[in-house]
Amino acid sequence: MSLQRTRAQLAVNDVSKAYGDRSVLDQVSLTVRPGEKAGVIGENGSGKSTLLRLMAGAEAPDSGDITVSFPGGTGYLAQTLTLDPRDTVQDAVDAALAGLRDLERRIREAEEAMSDGEPTDAQLAVYGDLLTAYEERGGYQADARTDAALHGLGLGHLTRDRVLGTLSGGEQSRLALVCVLAAEPELLLLDEPTNHLDSAAVTWLEDHLRAHRGTVVAVTHDRAFLERITTVILEVDRDLRSVARYGDGWDGYRTAKAAARSRWAQEHLEWLAELARTEELVSAAGQRLAGTGKDPGQGFGKHRRSHEAKLSGQVRAARTRLEALRRSPVPAPPRPLRFTADLVLAGAGDTPSAGGSDAVALAELDSVLVGGRLDLPSLRVEPGRRLLVTGPNGAGKTTLLRVLAGDLAPDAGTVRRRGGIGYLPQELPASPTRRTLLATFAAGRPGFPDEYEEELLALGLFRPEDLTVPVAALSIGQQRRLALARLVTRPADLLILDEPTNHIALDLVEELEAALDRYEGAVVVVSHDRSFRGRFTGERLELRAGRTVTGSYPSEGARPSRT
Repeated sequence: MSLQRTRAQLAVNDVSKAYGDRSVLDQVSLTVRPGEKAGVIGENGSGKSTLLRLMAGAEAPDSGDITVSFPGGTGYLAQTLTLDPRDTVQDAVDAALAGLRDLERRIREAEEAMSDGEPTDAQLAVYGDLLTAYEERGGYQADARTDAALHGLGLGHLTRDRVLGTLSGGEQSRLALVCVLAAEPELLLLDEPTNHLDSAAVTWLEDHLRAHRGTVVAVTHDRAFLERITTVILEVDRDLRSVARYGDGWDGYRTAKAAARSRWAQEHLEWLAELARTEELVSAAGQRLAGTGKDPGQGFGKHRRSHEAKLSGQVRAARTRLEALRRSPVPAPPRPLRFTADLVLAGAGDTPSAGGSDAVALAELDSVLVGGRLDLPSLRVEPGRRLLVTGPNGAGKTTLLRVLAGDLAPDAGTVRRRGGIGYLPQELPASPTRRTLLATFAAGRPGFPDEYEEELLALGLFRPEDLTVPVAALSIGQQRRLALARLVTRPADLLILDEPTNHIALDLVEELEAALDRYEGAVVVVSHDRSFRGRFTGERLELRAGRTVTGSYPSEGARPSRT
């Protein structure tokens, strides 16, 4: 292992990294060229943050080489902050600008040395070099950049003497991002930079990064951010412990993924066709060989023996090929996720998606109160209704979904539910079960867990070797996949989904969106995912301080038809 520093490049060569007995990255090689803007994607626990820490030099690989060298410096934003709560905002800014502050100190010292008399040529040369370095690093604009970043990221109200320990967690995260951007390093390594940002701050950050003339490597789950910023996608695969590079940004990644799935489907069809042809050939050749002893027209003596030997060779060759095909099958691509609904409660004359006034409500809330978190006079969810619940953090969104799902009893009011409900909570269980993945998937269904193995594997969410792993040993992303697998294999008239895109890989997020788009049942969902919200077809219910905001239902009626 070595960490080399050369010029103007970022390269990872045969790097491996493990924590204890868990391998995270295995012989990974990749390059990010100067000026590229790379988005690092993958489900939670896949190794994205590990890869960024290795690039930043915050951790060392177990083996392999990492070359990181940019003349304009490197800035690293970690998910876990290291700000001292006793420091002030100005202390944090000064620490981020330490290189510039050091240049400022040396410039002052050079000026003081020259003030005693006529400066020498050597002193002037040193002084000129310091001024050039300071200018190249943008030193004269550093304070202006800091102020712009503070205002752009919603921290313009902070005074420079404010103690960091008095800031909220979101404010501290935004200040850490301000500090990284203020130094204007040539290479930016950013771990989930859009976390804790409102829409205005995200837009400012996207514009800032688009204008950045250096290189950006950003870990993110934000597809809108990827769409606006990236020129390269690096996908970290937890199962393979590998990193794949895709050009042409987010659109290029999606195109490449769709093409790979099409190739897989075509290769499966070609394998099936060759298998059928070979089976037919083996059968036909065997029948001809068996018939040689009964057909007098086949001749006698050596001619007959020669014909039998030829047929026998053809049969052996065909059988060898058939065995090879069966040993190396090309499985079918995973079936697309599909939610199913019984749709038995729609009112007479209603289409399943109409949710007309005569429809029997799948869930109905009347005068519901939950402490100081929720105060809802009424809510009806009819068959086919699609409702996106919005509002700031702490508005009562998760509380509402928990009450609808029966996961939380209200302090007052009435809740009525009819039909099957599928519920995906935002938080995973604090103490996951020790049962195996397969046993947990099959829990509550008749028969033995092994009977559901084929159904689970057909979804393409897990490998056969994963099925015997205890749920408690699964990553957060794998546990979320398991919850989705249970949801799509159990019919439900109403889906209640709290942040359904959390923790899963982005290609699975898009598959989930397509499944919801095809689903004919009712949906109540909470999501902070900008792309998910932008593509959602249905109504919006806005909550603030546990109450509905007047006028938050823009339209009623059937959702757009799908062809």
